[in-house]
Amino acid sequence: MEYTSIEGIVFNIQRYSIDDGPGIRTTVFLKGCPLVCLWCSNPESQSPLPQLSYRYTTCVKCGTCVKVCPTEAVAMGDDGIKIDRGKCTVCGTCVKKCLPEALSISGKKMTTQAVYNIVKRDKDYYDQGGGGCTCSGGELLSQPDFVAGLFRLCRENGIHTTADTCGFGSRAALDKVIEYTDLFYYDLKHFDPEAHLRCTGKDNKLILDNLRYIARSGIPIVIRVPLIPGLTCTDENLDGIARIVKEITPDSPVSLLPYHEYGANKYPMVGYTYPLSDVPALTEEEKKHAGEVFESCGLPARFPDTNTQK
Repeated sequence: MEYTSIEGIVFNIQRYSIDDGPGIRTTVFLKGCPLVCLWCSNPESQSPLPQLSYRYTTCVKCGTCVKVCPTEAVAMGDDGIKIDRGKCTVCGTCVKKCLPEALSISGKKMTTQAVYNIVKRDKDYYDQGGGGCTCSGGELLSQPDFVAGLFRLCRENGIHTTADTCGFGSRAALDKVIEYTDLFYYDLKHFDPEAHLRCTGKDNKLILDNLRYIARSGIPIVIRVPLIPGLTCTDENLDGIARIVKEITPDSPVSLLPYHEYGANKYPMVGYTYPLSDVPALTEEEKKHAGEVFESCGLPARFPDTNTQK
């Protein structure tokens, strides 16, 4: 297949991003992730397939969606509609008829060329400030052919590429992406394999193996560490991650991502329950201390300008 016509499942394209790589960027968010992080701020990214999304705060309870659903997957309840996701085929019939736009489909098929056509709109900004295109997710290694095709288009047209990854993917997938990647943003969530399994559903062996592989390639890496109170933001874990970074990629800066609940309201929209409703926000003292742990190991640490968390 021609690389310009490879299809991927995209759930958002965010222009003018400033924390997903150097300069002003366009970030392409892809569906599908092998991890299920307890703090995930993009729950709509976890499934690899398009999903019906319901914003109950916008719903006027008109009942139109109930009447038009061809599979009878939608019913009216006291607090709004109820969606039987086992029956829902994500056909979009209800979305087309929903005038208040309470219903939408998260994720759609797009070709690499179609996405690139959006990315290239801001090439003047990239050229002026060293920006470019970032692929994020979900997990981009779940759609390696699409990412490689998009990044190849970018590379051929002088647009910088950043791969924002959790690192959980096959070596074959990584090889496809790495060929056209200028910079990696690489998540390290926990140094301990068992704790990583409890927090994300997978252990970290493959993630660390892939980090070593990328480090040997010479492509620059920025390490990203989510700071989740009681889970990842502990002295033991931060020190453990610092030791791993020092061993594998000692020249990599570390970006610290403070915990927030900005994605919590999206969970019920796609039929999920947010698992960390009782976790407090980090204090300024805790943030400062986290940075000092990495600085004490000789690793430059920074916080993003905006609240970013994966």
